Amino acid sequence: MNEVSLFRLYVLRAMYLLIVVGLGIVLWPGIIHPSHPWALKEGVVICMLGAFSALCVLGLRYPLQMLPVLMWELLWKGMWLSLVALPLWRADQLDGATMTTAIDCLVVVIVPFVIPWGYVAKHYFKKPGERWRAQDAGHDGVAAKAG
Repeated sequence: MNEVSLFRLYVLRAMYLLIVVGLGIVLWPGIIHPSHPWALKEGVVICMLGAFSALCVLGLRYPLQMLPVLMWELLWKGMWLSLVALPLWRADQLDGATMTTAIDCLVVVIVPFVIPWGYVAKHYFKKPGERWRAQDAGHDGVAAKAG
């Protein structure tokens, strides 16, 4: 039984493609041919976004398996917008660079509509987690063979 419709899979793929193309145009030329050495925070941001866009390429083929990268995108941008940009905006202290970043981050409003939340709930919240330690051969529900 298909848990997520084919249409929803294509919508997810379109989201991954938007990220790949967008960051491919804006970010990757500077990664491939940097115009200057990056400062610490600038380098961290560029490398994290580069890794994110590379993982989104996998989302084109495996849209459900790569959902955690979209959830990460939703979380970090939501946190940044609410904890950094919103307080500055309310205090009327939003400078040009922060405003530009906020506008770039607002694309995240699309993500909650793309994520199949029923699938996420079933596979990430309701499903039992992986075991934390090795199991005894006699205690894993399979009878041990006498040798």
